[in-house]
Amino acid sequence: MKKIMKYLGLPILAMGLFGSCENLDVPITTQLTPDVFPQNSTQFIQTAGPVYVAFRGDFSFSWWWTQSLSTDEAILPARGGNWFDNRNYIAMHFHDWTVDNGIVGSLWNWSSGVIGRSNQAISILEQAMPAGTEKSTLIAELKTMRAISYFIMMDNFGEVPLDTVYGDFSSKPKSTRVEVFNFVEKELKEAIPNLNPASGVATYGRPNRQTANALLAKMYLNAQVYTGTQRYNDCIAACDQVIGSGLYNIEPRATYLQMFYPNNGPQMKEFIFAVPYDPAVGGGGLMYHARYDVPRSMRAKFALPFTPSAPRSTLPEFYTHFENDANDIRNKQWLTGLQYNNNGTPLTVTTTKKGYDQFYTGSDGGDPYTYQVDLTPNIVLRQSVPLTDLGNDEIAWNMGYRNIKFYPDASSTSRNQNNDVPFLRYSDILLMKAEAILRGGAATLGDTPLSLVNTIRSNRSTSTAWTSVTLEDLYKERSREFAWEAWHRNDMIRFGKFEGQWGFKTDSDVKRRVFPIPTNALVLNPALVQNPDYINN
Repeated sequence: MKKIMKYLGLPILAMGLFGSCENLDVPITTQLTPDVFPQNSTQFIQTAGPVYVAFRGDFSFSWWWTQSLSTDEAILPARGGNWFDNRNYIAMHFHDWTVDNGIVGSLWNWSSGVIGRSNQAISILEQAMPAGTEKSTLIAELKTMRAISYFIMMDNFGEVPLDTVYGDFSSKPKSTRVEVFNFVEKELKEAIPNLNPASGVATYGRPNRQTANALLAKMYLNAQVYTGTQRYNDCIAACDQVIGSGLYNIEPRATYLQMFYPNNGPQMKEFIFAVPYDPAVGGGGLMYHARYDVPRSMRAKFALPFTPSAPRSTLPEFYTHFENDANDIRNKQWLTGLQYNNNGTPLTVTTTKKGYDQFYTGSDGGDPYTYQVDLTPNIVLRQSVPLTDLGNDEIAWNMGYRNIKFYPDASSTSRNQNNDVPFLRYSDILLMKAEAILRGGAATLGDTPLSLVNTIRSNRSTSTAWTSVTLEDLYKERSREFAWEAWHRNDMIRFGKFEGQWGFKTDSDVKRRVFPIPTNALVLNPALVQNPDYINN
C-alpha cells in the first residue's frame, strides 16, 4: 500500500499545530513563532504539510462536483428522494445555482482555505529558515500551491480578492480577473527557477518546475476567456518547456487504465502533478469515487467492504464521444449494458416485482423477481419531474452509464480509496499544444496538431491513425482522454459549449461561466461585492 508520507514527506500530525482558514478575508491564527517551531529541516517540511492536506481536502468533492456536474459529463439526480440534498447537485445540471448553493460555497471555502494556509506557511518559513536552496525551493513550492488555488478561484469565480499577507486582518475587495491572471502568471514565473527540476518520488505530490509550466500552459490556452486576449504562442512555449524537460511520456495503451488504479503513484509516466490519497492517513482528504460511481449491485464483483451508493452517472450526450471506436482502451472505463460477474456469469439481483419496478400494479408485486443487471443510458424522471427524481426501484438505480476510471479499491476498509488523482498530465500538454496551434499559434519542434493528437491516439486505440483534425475533433478527444478528471467545464467554456443544452438543462445564460460569491463569504468580508450577474439572484 502506498503511503502519502513516503511521497510528500509531510507528516499529517503537523495539521494539529495550525489553525484553519476557510475564507480569504479571515486570517489564520497561531501561537507558533520561529522561536519555538520550526527550527530544523524536518520541522520546516512539517510547516508546509497543512497546505497539501488542505488542498487534498475537497479536491475530489466540491472541485469535482462543480467541474463535472455543471457539464454534460455527469449528472446526479434524486432517486426516491435520495441524494436530493436541497437541490445542491441537480442545480449544477440545470445551471440554476444560487448564492447559497452548498457546493459552490464549499468550492470557495476550500480554495480560499488553501490560500490562507499557504500564506501562513510562507510567512513562518520566511522568518524561520536560513537563506539557501532549501528555503528557496520550499517557498517556491508553497507559492505554486497558492497560485494553483488562485487559478481555481479565478477560473470559477472570476474576480476574487488577492491576499498574500499573513496576519493582515483588513477586508480585501475583489481584484479584476485580469489582475488575478497577471498575479498567478508572475508567481509561477518567479517560482520556476527555484522549483525542483526533477520528477518521480522526489517531487511526487508537490509541485516541481514542470507543474508551474503546465499550469501556465493551461492559463495561456484559456487567456481569451480570462482576459480577452489570446496567448496561444505563450501556451505553446510553456508546453515546449514540459516537452523539452524529457521527464514525461504518454502512458501506453496497455497501462492507460492502470494510471488511475489504487496502486498508481510516481511510477506513472504522465503525472506532472497528482494529489495523493491514502485511507490509512488521517487529517483530511477523502477520495470517494467508487462510492458514487459503482452500482450497489456490484459490491461483490469489486470486493468492496461497503455498499456503494452509485448516485451519479454520465449523460448520453457525453457518452456519444466513446461510441465510434471499439478499439479505444478508454471505452473500458465505463460500465454499460448487461453486467457480468468476474467469472463470466450474468450478474443478477433478486428483489420483488415491485422492488424492480415501483409502478408495477399486479397483485403479485411482493413475489420474488430475479433479473440480470442492465445499465441503461437514458435518465428518465419516472417519479417526479419537479424533483428530478427517477424513482426508488431497481430500474431507477440502473439508469445511466457509470464511470470507473478511478477503479474501485478493494484494499480499503472504508469508502476512501488509495487512487491518486492527477491534476496535470502529460497528455494534456500535447493536446493543449495541438489546440493552441489549431487556434492560430505558431507550430514548433516539428509538431503539428495532427501529429500531436495521433501521438495520444496511437497509445489509446489500435484503429487507423487520423488523417486530419479539427477543433471539434480535438474537443471530442479531450472528452475521451480526461473524462472524470474535472477539466470538462473548463473545456466546454473555452469551446463555447457551456451554454448548450443537454439532459434536462435549458439555461443558456453566459453568466453561468462563473459562480456567484457565496453568501457566507460576503458576510465575513464586507469589502466583497457580488458578481454583477448574481446581485439579484
